[in-house]
Amino acid sequence: MRIIKWILVALVGIVAAALILGYTPDSDADAMRAKYADGASRFLTLAPGLTIHVRDQGLRSGRALVFIHGSNASLHTWQPWVERLQDQYRIISLDLPGHGLTGAAPNGRYDSASYVDIVDQVMQRLGVTHAVIAGNSMGGGVSWNYALTHPEKVDGLVLIDAAGAPSAKSRNAPIGFRIARIPVLRDLASIITPRSLFEASLKTSVYNPAFATPQMVDRYWELNRFPGNREATMARFAQMPHNRPASSQRLAAIKVPVLILWGEEDNLIPVAAAHWFHAALPTSRLIIYPKVGHIPMEEIPDQSAADLKRWLAGLSLSAIP
Repeated sequence: MRIIKWILVALVGIVAAALILGYTPDSDADAMRAKYADGASRFLTLAPGLTIHVRDQGLRSGRALVFIHGSNASLHTWQPWVERLQDQYRIISLDLPGHGLTGAAPNGRYDSASYVDIVDQVMQRLGVTHAVIAGNSMGGGVSWNYALTHPEKVDGLVLIDAAGAPSAKSRNAPIGFRIARIPVLRDLASIITPRSLFEASLKTSVYNPAFATPQMVDRYWELNRFPGNREATMARFAQMPHNRPASSQRLAAIKVPVLILWGEEDNLIPVAAAHWFHAALPTSRLIIYPKVGHIPMEEIPDQSAADLKRWLAGLSLSAIP
């Protein structure tokens, strides 16, 4: 019993020291909006206490594209594609609850079904009746779930290193994602979030570590510390087991054209998941990028945007409003 007592005392001491030495406060909300919002930013109030950061950019008369970011990312991850596509398409991106400049959801829900509902509410508020839905990582999972829930509103589906394939095991998951999956460490991460953690995670997420510039690391670190986001991350990872994984039977209901883009060196969602999605979606086209990691739209924006443009050109023009 005495040994157990001393172990408990030591653990309490370690946690106390970590809290004292490693406490990381929230970033300032006003300062973050001043730094990371721009002239295209809009803040849509969808419910009491829930205001979504949205950007509606590009050619207003063009086909609508809705971009959904991944876990712990933000709408900024799509900026390289926006710059290359905005002359031809209307591009809508948003910060999901618990991310970016949106902050926490008052109802505390961060499961796929809730995110599908948020995306649909944003589209309704912007008057978008149908669109091509594209998502990266977690946002890819939201995208295929959206296509199943609202098939009449989806002209096409783009999955970029998307979540949801069954038995897709990470080979070398970024440390931030590993911590988020461990309950005790996940709780501590809501108050102890060093910049080095985001730097290490980003460098593992991409193929070329030099791609994770100081500015990019700052953006991820600061926005993840936007008030409410860290607590939302804890809640979201706790709710993840309630998300239904994809299955061939479920995905068979998706009849629209699908483009699958994947980094061959993705450490978070392995390329085997790309082949699984391709086999499960008969209408899909698969492109795998060598020497690319988890975020092709940022790592190789010229090539990935060009591939997207070619695929979009082949879609039926009848769906354009």
